Amino acid sequence: MKKISTQLVTLFSMLLLCNVAWAQTVLRGVVTDGTNPVAGASVLVQGTSAGTSTDANGAFTLNSPKSSGVLIFRVLGFNTSEINFAEGQSDLGTIVLQAQEDGEAIGEVVVIGKGIIDIADRKTPIAVSTISPLEIQEKSGANVEFPELMKNTPSIYVADQASGFGDSKMFVRGFDQSNTAFLLNGQPINGMEDGNMYWSNWSAMSDVANLIQIQRGLGSSKLAISSVGGTVNIVTKATDMVRRGSVGMSTGNDGLAKAMISYSTGMQGKWGVSFMLNGWRADKKYALGTAGAGQNYFVSVGYKPNDNNTFNFLIFGAPQWHDQNFSKPLETSYREIGPTGNKTKVIGTPGYDITGERGNSNYGWYNGEGLSQRTNFYHKPVTNLNWDLKIDDRSSLSTVLYASMGKGGGTGILGNGPGYTVNGFNSNGTTNWDALAAINAAQPNKISNGNNGSALRASVNNHFWYGLVSNYNFEANENFSFNLGADLRFYKGDHFQQLINLLGSEGRIAENKTREKGYVVSETFSTNPWSSLFNSADVDQRVGYDNSEKINYQGVFGQVEYSLDGFTAFVQGSLSNQSYQKIDRWNYAEGEKKSKFDKKFGYNIKGGASYTFEDAHTIFANIGQYSRQPFLDNVFVSNTVNFVDPSVDNEKIFGVEAGYKYSNPIVAVSFNAYYTKWDNRFTDYTARDYTVGGTTYPDVTYLFTGVGQLHKGLELEFDVNVLSNLKLRGYGSIGDWKYDGTSPYRVRDNNSFDIVFEDKEGQDLTGVKVGNAAQTTFGLGVKYYILPQFSIDADYNHYARLYGNVNVDDVIKSSLNNEVYQPEELKAYNVVDAGLSYTFNLKNGKNVKFRGNVKNLFNENYFSRKDAFGYFYGLGTTWNTGLTYNF
Repeated sequence: MKKISTQLVTLFSMLLLCNVAWAQTVLRGVVTDGTNPVAGASVLVQGTSAGTSTDANGAFTLNSPKSSGVLIFRVLGFNTSEINFAEGQSDLGTIVLQAQEDGEAIGEVVVIGKGIIDIADRKTPIAVSTISPLEIQEKSGANVEFPELMKNTPSIYVADQASGFGDSKMFVRGFDQSNTAFLLNGQPINGMEDGNMYWSNWSAMSDVANLIQIQRGLGSSKLAISSVGGTVNIVTKATDMVRRGSVGMSTGNDGLAKAMISYSTGMQGKWGVSFMLNGWRADKKYALGTAGAGQNYFVSVGYKPNDNNTFNFLIFGAPQWHDQNFSKPLETSYREIGPTGNKTKVIGTPGYDITGERGNSNYGWYNGEGLSQRTNFYHKPVTNLNWDLKIDDRSSLSTVLYASMGKGGGTGILGNGPGYTVNGFNSNGTTNWDALAAINAAQPNKISNGNNGSALRASVNNHFWYGLVSNYNFEANENFSFNLGADLRFYKGDHFQQLINLLGSEGRIAENKTREKGYVVSETFSTNPWSSLFNSADVDQRVGYDNSEKINYQGVFGQVEYSLDGFTAFVQGSLSNQSYQKIDRWNYAEGEKKSKFDKKFGYNIKGGASYTFEDAHTIFANIGQYSRQPFLDNVFVSNTVNFVDPSVDNEKIFGVEAGYKYSNPIVAVSFNAYYTKWDNRFTDYTARDYTVGGTTYPDVTYLFTGVGQLHKGLELEFDVNVLSNLKLRGYGSIGDWKYDGTSPYRVRDNNSFDIVFEDKEGQDLTGVKVGNAAQTTFGLGVKYYILPQFSIDADYNHYARLYGNVNVDDVIKSSLNNEVYQPEELKAYNVVDAGLSYTFNLKNGKNVKFRGNVKNLFNENYFSRKDAFGYFYGLGTTWNTGLTYNF
C-alpha cells in the first residue's frame, strides 16, 4: 500500500510540475426544477468542449476557458437552457430548468422516448438514488465492477468481486439480481430463462452509461418486470449534439491496461454519429488465475428529419474472456479413492489453509502455460432502434425495437476431476493438469470415457432475443396525464457442451440416445469470444447435453396520474402472457423432442400518492401487488422436456413503502420505510454428499416450491453542500429479512437429474435469516475541491449482519429438533475508497484529465459472501489511474 501511495503521489507531483495554466474562469451554481435539485445535468461552455455535470444536490463547479460566454444546460426530461455569464462573474446562483413537455430529445438526438425510459420523473415520488455522469466517469475502471458504482446508496450490497472480471453479484433490499429488474434505455436485460445478470456480458456499461438510477422497491417502471427488490435504470449515451472527442489510457494493479478513443461528429444537418472503442487486458484481477481481456465498442447514429420525429440507432458490445476463482472452505478436505484395500488419500477440496487468500484451485499449468478449469467467454452485441413521434402538443409516441445475439459459455471439467485423481491437486491447491493428462494417455487408444479420464469442456449458452416496447403518452392538462403501451419479447436459447481441450487424449466417448455405443467426439473449440460468435460445435460434435428453449412474452401496460397543487396520485397496471417450450436433442431415442407450449399469465398493479408542502417537504406512500410467472428453469425438469410435477405456480409479491423528502440548494434528505412479502417462491440450494437409502450422491440440489420471504426495513440518504467546494453525502439502511412459512421440497441428483427424495409435508423456514447480503449498511462520502480543477474524494462503507448461504441440511436437522436454524453470521467489515482528479485546461476548450482511484485503501481483510461450497474473500487493495485528453 505504501508503494502504491508513493507512486501515485510522485506521478501527481510530476503532473503538477508539468501543468501550464491559461487564464480561466471558475463558475459555480445550483440547478433545480424550481423545487428539487436536478442531478446529472450536463453543463457545457458554448463553443468549447469544457463541461461538467451536476451532483446529487444539483450543484456544479466548472473551469471555463472563456471569461464570458454562454453555459448550456441539458438533461433528460427537461428543456435545454442557455445562461449568459459575464467577465468577473463566478457565482451563477440557482438555474431553474423547465420540465420537458414536447418530447424533444434533450442534449442528444435521442436516447429513447421518456415514455420508454422509466426514470423517476413521475410527480409521485419513489425510493430512488441517482448516479451522475461525473461519478460514473470518475469511479469506474476496467478493474471496477459496474455494480460497485451503486454501492454508496441504501440497501445495496455487492459481493464476489474477487472471483474474476465481471463476476460480482448485486443485492437490492436483500434480493438477488434475478429478482431485481435491470433496464437499458427501457429495454429489459435480465436473462429470460433465469432472470440473472452476468456482468461480464455487459463490461462496456461503465463506458457507455450516462445515468444510473436505482429505484428500490416498487419503482416507477410500467412494465411487468421482476422488480421484487427494485429496478435499476441504465441510460446510455447517444448521439451528441456537440462535435467533440477524447483519447485515454489507464493502468492498474496486476498488469491492468486499457486504451480508449471516442468521437462525435455533432449534428451535421439532420444527422449525427458518435462512437467509442476501447480494449483492456490484465494478468489477474486480484487472485491467482483471474486473467482477462476484452474490447468494448459503441456506435450511435441519430437522425432528426423534422421537429416531430427523432430516430436513433445504437449498437454496442463487449466481447471478453476471463478466468474465474470460486469460493473455498477454510480447511482442506480429503477423500480416499481406489479399490478396497488399496485406497489412496487425496485432496478432495482445497481450502484457504493451503491456497492462501489469493489462491485459486481452478488454476494450474499445462504444457508450460497457465490453464484454468473455469474460463468465461462471451460476446453479446446489443442493438436498438428508437423512434420518438410528437403527435401534437399534448400527445407523443415512443417506440424502441431491440435485438441481442449472445454467443459463448463457461468451461469446466468433463469426467474425473482433480478431486478424484491421485495428485490431482498440487500441495498449494492448484490443479495438476499433468496428472489428468497422464490418466488420459493411459486409456485405451487414448480415448477418455466417463470417469476414466477427463477433458476440458465448455457449457455453451447461445441465444437470440428481440423485442419491442412502445408507449403512447397523453397530457390532458397540467393536472391529468395517462399512457398506454405494449411490451413484446421473443427468445430462443441453445444449450450444449463442446470440447475445449482434450488434455492429451485423442477424443472422448460421448454417447446419447441416438448415437451408437462408443461414439467418439474429438473436435475442440476456442474460448476466444470473437471466434465463439461465429463458430460452435455442430450437433454431431456436442457432448454432455443438447437442448433449446423458446420463450414468448406479450404484455400491455398503462398509467394514470393526477396532480393538483401539492397533491399527486397515480395508478399503474400491466398484464402479461408468457409461454415456454423446451426442445431436447440428447435424451430421446426419436431424436429431437419438443414439449408443448406452457402459458402462464401474470399481472402488476401499483398505486401511490404524495403531498408537497412549503415547496421543500414531500411525503409519499406507494403500494403494489405482483403476480409473477416462474422462470423457465423452474418450469421444466433439467435437461428434459418434462414439466416439473407438481407444476410451479406464479409467485406472489406484495409491497408497501412510505417516505419523506426534503431538499433545498444546500441539503437534500430522503427517508423511506418498506415492507415486502414474497410468497410461493421457487428456490434451490446446492449441496454435496447427500445420503438417502444407503446411497451417497456427491452433487445434489434441493428444490423448494413454496418458500416465503418477508423483507422490511428503513433507509436514509442525504447530500450536503457544506461549502461551495466541499460536498458531503451519506446513507444508512437497516433491514429485517427472513424466510417465512413452510415449503415442500425435493432433492435432485445433479448427475442423473433424477429426484432421489421428496418431502411433501415440507420444512418450516419461519424466522431463518436471509443470507448473502448485509442487512445493516451505512456510509459517508466527501468530495473537496482544493482548486477548481483539482479535487479529492473518499467513501467509507460499513457492512454488518451479513449471513452466509442457508445450509439446507442444517435447516432440516434443526426442524427435527424443534429449533430455528440460523445461518452463520460473517464478521462485519469496513471499506474505504479514495480518489483524486486534476484537469489541465488547454487552449481552445481542450483539456487533459487525470484520475486515480484506490479501492480498499487500508487493505481490510474480510469475507464478502458464503455459499454452499465455502467463502469468498473480498478484494484487498486495488488501484487504477488514467489520463484522458478531451478535444
